Amino acid sequence: MRLPVALAAPALAGLFVLGAAPTAQAQTAQPSTDQPLLRTLAAEVDPKALESTIRSLVGFGTRHTLSDTKSDTRGIGAARRWTKARFEAISKDCGGCLSVETPSQVVTGRRVPNPTEVVNVLGIQKGTTDPNRVIIIAGHIDSRVSDVMDFTSDAPGANDDASGVAAVIEAARILSKHKFPATLVYAVLSGEEQGLYGGKILADYARANGWKVAADLNNDIVGNSRGQSGLMNNTQVRVFSEGTKAVETPEQANSRRYNGGEVDSPSRNLARYLDGLADRYLTNFDVVMVYRTDRYGRGGDQVPMLEAGYPAVRVTEAVENYDRQHQDLRTEKGRVYGDTIEGVDFAYLAQVTRLNTVAMASLASAPPPPSGVKIEGAVSADTKVSWTPTPGAAGHRVWWRVTTDPQWRLNRWVPGPAATTTLKDVVIDDFFFGVSSISPDGWESPTVFPGAAGSFESPPPAAKPSGN
Repeated sequence: MRLPVALAAPALAGLFVLGAAPTAQAQTAQPSTDQPLLRTLAAEVDPKALESTIRSLVGFGTRHTLSDTKSDTRGIGAARRWTKARFEAISKDCGGCLSVETPSQVVTGRRVPNPTEVVNVLGIQKGTTDPNRVIIIAGHIDSRVSDVMDFTSDAPGANDDASGVAAVIEAARILSKHKFPATLVYAVLSGEEQGLYGGKILADYARANGWKVAADLNNDIVGNSRGQSGLMNNTQVRVFSEGTKAVETPEQANSRRYNGGEVDSPSRNLARYLDGLADRYLTNFDVVMVYRTDRYGRGGDQVPMLEAGYPAVRVTEAVENYDRQHQDLRTEKGRVYGDTIEGVDFAYLAQVTRLNTVAMASLASAPPPPSGVKIEGAVSADTKVSWTPTPGAAGHRVWWRVTTDPQWRLNRWVPGPAATTTLKDVVIDDFFFGVSSISPDGWESPTVFPGAAGSFESPPPAAKPSGN
């Protein structure tokens, strides 16, 4: 729960600048960071539209990755084509603003014994001025029952993960009415239950196309508000984020172990960003940050994205009901099992969708996160923070916090093209530091921790095979 940017611990911040002479930086007004558009977008989320999407997906009987691909009424093929048609309809409404792509790979594996084409469906809304920077919202369309290899039994998958797909489609419906500097990608993935194949196909597609992925918001199991024990929680959502980068090199790990960064990967700072947006723009809804890549012993499509070096988080409901996950449809001793639509709270799902929609718009409107963030100050009473100026930014905000604090608390605005500031009487040993970019109209990027541990920079595009 990060404090609102404009109000972040003013009394404490004053302790660190008390007695400092006025400077040009201090005298230059920073843009207002309040964004009324985000409240407007949140208000446009329609629980009935979410319900309609889930009912349509449940109506395909099963969406198992290995199920029928030819039928128009049953199986994964019908569900994929229905999703593609929804994106095409949304694109028609916005004058062709979406290009609909269906990247695929033929895979085999422990849960895919025979070569099978796994197909993702993407709606791509190209950015106006920074199209290579990409913000992704994702959910997986495939479903399963108790036996992961059973591709014929009914597997409604209402919450796991038609709820995530519904959030993706609703975000596309709303955000496609607006233009953003960065590119938005609405990703409906396949093959998750059989081995996270959809996430890998997405990561491979991103790398092949040279996407600078600033965020992947993977929504998986986001529509239930009553847990296994009967506990009701419709005011919180969990956001899981990795602590250290999956692509960290041994040299980077040695530096991070000594100087810190275990809790400041780009994914972790993306989670903090979502938490701050929820506090500021949503009513009675909070992000619970969980310091794990995923739930204990489980996984999701954000994992292949992380393994490819992209910032990614998993968004999941606050309390899970395991009777409604990966279960055959049945009743035993009065206990109902199965992932049916009765287990979805559409008002709660609407709140999760609002969080995603607001985050997508904010990330796509803000400048890129800063690069080249460095700190200096060994054996000094002061700390120098520097960075590479972000193109298009009106300035940057330098953040710092005590090392045991989960949230950024203290900050200094640095206007214009300046790329360094010295924090007087702030000892480098006692704090963590970061920098965010702010646009002339007040949109703010996630905060970037210094060095490789916190960098948001994407891996280079995949090398193209050379011809003979």
